[in-house]
Amino acid sequence: MSASPPTGPVPAIQLAGCRIDNLTMAETLQIVEGFVASGRPHQHVVVNVDKLVKAGRDPELRRIVNDCALVNADGMPVVWASRLLGRPLKERVAGIDLFDALMARSAERGWRVYLLGARRDVVDEVQRRYAARFPRLVFAGWRDGYWTAGQEPAVADAIARARADLLFVAIGSPTKERFLGRWQAHMRVPFAMGVGGSFDVAAGRVRRAPRWMQRIGLEWFFRFLQEPRRMFRRYFVDDLAFVGVLWREWRDARPGRRPS
Repeated sequence: MSASPPTGPVPAIQLAGCRIDNLTMAETLQIVEGFVASGRPHQHVVVNVDKLVKAGRDPELRRIVNDCALVNADGMPVVWASRLLGRPLKERVAGIDLFDALMARSAERGWRVYLLGARRDVVDEVQRRYAARFPRLVFAGWRDGYWTAGQEPAVADAIARARADLLFVAIGSPTKERFLGRWQAHMRVPFAMGVGGSFDVAAGRVRRAPRWMQRIGLEWFFRFLQEPRRMFRRYFVDDLAFVGVLWREWRDARPGRRPS
């Protein structure tokens, strides 16, 4: 039996200029069911420290995030920040966990899935593994994440013709947010979600952190240990700007603080 979508506005908080919906995994899945049932296009985004920092510097990315139909917190540091600022999020809804749960639910509900992104061998392996795991899962299509600007309209046209119910996009940020922002209305996929590096994990190319590291918020550090040269700048240079963001938000939220 399908869950009924929640009624009324979705509870949300503001952090670093971005809206984050205050939902559990179960509530998120319920909302996605409503999106698919509606048949209308909806864009989803997960935010972590890296994306909040980029959105703070990029007004267009910030606008896209805030215009999304559904925004989840992917990353314990975001949840901790919300608690520190007195706007506690219920829980982390990790993109890879949501992706996996939606693949399972698609098999149950007969939803058509389209996989877009990563290298060809990676996306092929993701399709193969999920087809073996869920024999009833219907794939509307899949393709790699490499195309030129001139080829982009053809990519969007192919997805529109595939009549997918769910689209998972595994290309870099903010490229995927901008792609969906430009083409979601044309593709008319009821639920489109950027999944970052989830295809690499699902294909067995990258190991996910042990559960205990996920629980205490050290999944990012496990990722760094696997690819230190690639991830050093992101985690130890770019993301340090989030400390300044938190300080300003905490300072401005103090009782009696006058706006400058």
